[in-house]
Amino acid sequence: MKTAVTILRMAVGWHFLYEGYVKVAAENWTSEGFLNSASGFLSGFYRWLAVSPVRLQVTDSLNVCGLILIGLSLFIGYLSKWAALCGALLLTLYYFVCPPFGLSMLSATDENAFIVNKLFVEAALLLFLFCSKEKGYGLEALLPFPNRKRQAAPDEGTVAPEELRRTRREAIRNLVSLPVLGVAGWGAHESHKRYGADVVSGSTIQLRHTALSELKGELPTGKIGNHTLSRLIMGGNLIGGYAHSRDLSYVHTLFRNYNTEKKIFETLILGEQAGMNAINIAYSSMPVLAKYKKLTGSKLKVIVQVDIYEEPDRMYSEIDEAVDYGMDILQLWGGVADICSRDNKPELLHRFLDRARGHHGYVAGLGAHAVDALLFCDRHGVIPDYYMKTMHHDRYWSAHPRENRTPYEMVNGDTDDHNQYHDNLFCPYPERTVEYIHHSRLPVMGFKVLAGGAIQPRDGFEWAFRNGADFICAGMFDFQLVEDANICIDVLQNLENRQRAWYG
Repeated sequence: MKTAVTILRMAVGWHFLYEGYVKVAAENWTSEGFLNSASGFLSGFYRWLAVSPVRLQVTDSLNVCGLILIGLSLFIGYLSKWAALCGALLLTLYYFVCPPFGLSMLSATDENAFIVNKLFVEAALLLFLFCSKEKGYGLEALLPFPNRKRQAAPDEGTVAPEELRRTRREAIRNLVSLPVLGVAGWGAHESHKRYGADVVSGSTIQLRHTALSELKGELPTGKIGNHTLSRLIMGGNLIGGYAHSRDLSYVHTLFRNYNTEKKIFETLILGEQAGMNAINIAYSSMPVLAKYKKLTGSKLKVIVQVDIYEEPDRMYSEIDEAVDYGMDILQLWGGVADICSRDNKPELLHRFLDRARGHHGYVAGLGAHAVDALLFCDRHGVIPDYYMKTMHHDRYWSAHPRENRTPYEMVNGDTDDHNQYHDNLFCPYPERTVEYIHHSRLPVMGFKVLAGGAIQPRDGFEWAFRNGADFICAGMFDFQLVEDANICIDVLQNLENRQRAWYG
């Protein structure tokens, strides 16, 4: 029993000690990201700690010192009873950042089962060590706490040789942690010298994204119907596992593996904290957004794209299903307006607006890639609440020559000719788009403003807003959200030469 307790105590102690060491070794470690990721019922308290540089510095210092002192005490077996209690309390604080129950379960930043996770288990082990009378081998047997009476050392002349040998063996066992600590510490130090900070340690991972504390202000907002939306809206392609990646065939699989449901939730939480209160998603992403809103209580505005062209008879059921899922705004996928324009079928567009607005009372928008589709809508009296139009310039390497472009090339499909369309350009005639938008009196949401990643955010955001977009929609990974919010704030604060009035 004594040996088992010693091994258990030293194992937990090394975990604490190592977590403290790698934070010191990382040099620029901070708990800010961890605290800002809080989504449990105590999230306000944790974010309060992170928002003040002074409080954050104190929190970081106490955290590192606590880990090292608790770990060292447990490992060498000195004051280990109280170290176990302090360790359990510290783990409890970690546990409630994202507790694995209630609304925060799926947005937690640690590996979780329901209620019980590794923090819970380790805290339970420490409580066992605190309550157990057996402390195992350690320095406390040799160096008792000052207010305790030291047991008289055996007099070699008055004890039997066998008892004396037993006492010396006990002393050696109580010192066993010191050489083990030396070997483990040397190994950790050598590993750090060779490989740098241990990013496998979950508490030490340094994500290279701008911290929420570095936000430059609040994102401006506008209105579409009765909905107030941030000027920068999250795009849904990346979380849906889809990307306009030209001929890089592996990218879709990469995105789907990166944006797990947990990562999607983390991305949405961070986006909302950065001021983006809306997202535009594909129809297939409705279930995960409905789940996110239900579990987190989020007020995120969800714009869902309905695709009705392939099976027009399903149009009403798809719209009704989107309403049942609690989506906020209905939008016809841009490819449908393009195809209806190309095939001269305005009745499908009217049916969509009648069902969405007349039957459900929803705000309804129309998306389009070709400006010809918007002109077609005007000619046939199809007037939505807003347009979502591809808006980007064509000054980037992979854009094919203008003389080879056609209005509906995106819905006509890719070609193998390098000088023709191949998932590489989404606003084929930028000047015509700008001219149309300049005369439109409807709110316009620009999308594909970065041409599927071919244009830098500052360039793409500025071009779209200057040329008439009232809102822009951009796909962003979690590590890009805060930086892109700052870029959008900068662009809007310093926007020049916009001639169109704001219609949203």
